[in-house]
Amino acid sequence: MPKQDPSFGRHWYAIHTYSGYEDAVKKALEQRIESMGMQEYIFDIVVPKEKVVVVKKGKQEVVEKNLFPGYVLVEMIVTDASWFVVRNTQNVTGFVGSGNIPVPILPEEFGVIKRRMGASEPTTEIKLNVGDLVAIKEGPFSNYEGLVSEINRPKGKVTVMVSIFDRETPVELDFSQVSKKI
Repeated sequence: MPKQDPSFGRHWYAIHTYSGYEDAVKKALEQRIESMGMQEYIFDIVVPKEKVVVVKKGKQEVVEKNLFPGYVLVEMIVTDASWFVVRNTQNVTGFVGSGNIPVPILPEEFGVIKRRMGASEPTTEIKLNVGDLVAIKEGPFSNYEGLVSEINRPKGKVTVMVSIFDRETPVELDFSQVSKKI
């Protein structure tokens, strides 16, 4: 009988967890795989995260943020035993799929997730949209107001149209220099 390829049936699957417990599920799964000897069936566990720049108290800070809150990715070969180990891990609510049948993530989809996780430049998180009215908090235009005309998240910049001498002038600012007017 020919020997079966050990990677046959090896795919990435998304498992649903309680939101906020993704890292705990990863740790618990790693311990269960070790204690139950499932290394030949469950290979890798990933909590997809990306680096994001957030503005807190006027300061920019880089934090890790879950790409998909409530989900953990597991690379495995699905057998009754491996399914049981994952499914019965604390805080796991089930596999993504139809009914009791897990559906693998397409390789292209996993590639996109991997690229986002591996991005060296953090994206910037800001709750502004084009057209929002903002107040400029600091710099030469402090105390001016204007409308957001452009947002450059990778650079953490926003372009605000400010009225100077009755003319609309674009001013490029850091996210931390503006606050949304309500």
